[in-house]
Amino acid sequence: MTLRLFNTLTGKIDPVTPADGETLRMYACGPTVYDYGHIGNFRTFLQVDVLRRFLKLTGMKVRHVMNITDVDDKIIRNATAAGIAIGEYSGRFERAFFEDMDALRVERPEVMARATEHIPKMVELVQKLAAAGAAYQTEDGSWYFRLAAFPEYGKLSKKDLGGMEDGARVDLDEYEKDSARDFALWKAAKPGETSWETAIGRGRPGWHLECSAMSMEYLGESFDLHAGGEDLIFPHHENEIAQSESVTHKQFARHWMHVRFLLVDGRKMSKSEGNFYTLRDLLLKGYKASAIRLALISVPYRHQFNFTFDGLAEATSAVERLRTFRQRLMEGNFAAGSFADGERSFLQAAARKAQEEYRSALANDLNTAEARAPIFELLRAANTAMDQGELKAGDRDAILVVLKDFDAVFDVLEDRDGEATQRALKWAEQEGRMNEVAPELMARQGLTDAAIEALMAERELARKQRNFARADEIRKELADKGVVIEDTKDGVKWKRK
Repeated sequence: MTLRLFNTLTGKIDPVTPADGETLRMYACGPTVYDYGHIGNFRTFLQVDVLRRFLKLTGMKVRHVMNITDVDDKIIRNATAAGIAIGEYSGRFERAFFEDMDALRVERPEVMARATEHIPKMVELVQKLAAAGAAYQTEDGSWYFRLAAFPEYGKLSKKDLGGMEDGARVDLDEYEKDSARDFALWKAAKPGETSWETAIGRGRPGWHLECSAMSMEYLGESFDLHAGGEDLIFPHHENEIAQSESVTHKQFARHWMHVRFLLVDGRKMSKSEGNFYTLRDLLLKGYKASAIRLALISVPYRHQFNFTFDGLAEATSAVERLRTFRQRLMEGNFAAGSFADGERSFLQAAARKAQEEYRSALANDLNTAEARAPIFELLRAANTAMDQGELKAGDRDAILVVLKDFDAVFDVLEDRDGEATQRALKWAEQEGRMNEVAPELMARQGLTDAAIEALMAERELARKQRNFARADEIRKELADKGVVIEDTKDGVKWKRK
């Protein structure tokens, strides 16, 4: 099954295939580690995770490179204000980024490339651009890309750049989205600023240069797919194409995938609006990392996602339904059953149909919303069959195969949420932010598994002694602390919300 994905470059939904017929080489813009990642950042990283997981599910090999921007204007500014070296400053947020990625179960790329570890390659690229007449040095020692040297500039963003002012320069890493100007490749050293002594002078790289140098280092001069958020189309990705193709004269990336922005309650997320959330903010409010993951990937990447707490509650409920369903399948005792002439049961046929529809939806431009639907339809049918005692062992096995496919991409069935929550609580304690922890989360954390088992034993004894008032008190006490008691045909069980 071949994935067909919208290509920003062509404006069409194109098949995604490896040029060498074996391994898909892809580059995704990673974080600039100057602060904690917010949910808009992680929506992009999660959608790229869906991409790579589905490619692997189809049997394709993937070589995925992601950069870590550990030197740029913001990092230098913030590190200077804090009075520490940029490596110390960015290192703190890089560690936090990986902790958050692990909490959200984002698979690590095959290569993680830090900008500061690839300065020689960046210098080499500037030298090649200068030799090609596409770069020039200014009096202060900085180097700029000459836009006039690349007539195809604008082919990704489809911007009309006819009114571009020849020779106008911009020094900032991030600038107005309609500013088509010669951009900084290498910034000359300023007093007190982190810099490197190189063959092109003392200074440090511009943001756009970093990604071109590192992607070509690990994937070659031309590779299969480049991904990132839609805010990077112009100028960042446009600049990558210009500086790369001016040297290689080859197509930089054949396919471009861009993830749409995230809104919060219908508005742009910003600190001034009071609707700005990091992953840690949500974990401290008591939400589970798995539910956050499901919420952020359930709306297809090319659709604008409106984050709401009602939507997060729905994702929380959906995760619990999926986990409870699989638990029923794993722990239930089902008759073997038999069907004449190899005929499949209704549920086995439904499982096959759900698997086909699930994979087809993902193959069609990673439509995660449509991919969810057949899984939950199968869940409802199988739950009804189990309630009526009609589900057979063969049905269970067929359904578990479908759930394995689902979790290969969505990855929410295994409950590892407690680890993420504990890390967030430890971080809040270290940062003096325990006042931000939701009271109900604090209540849940005070109850160990051993304490729950002791209360469960006391409740069982109270029931045997027909002391139902005490049994109900214990149930309520546990419920108030986020523990649900379930009376099943296989005995009394408990789980944390």
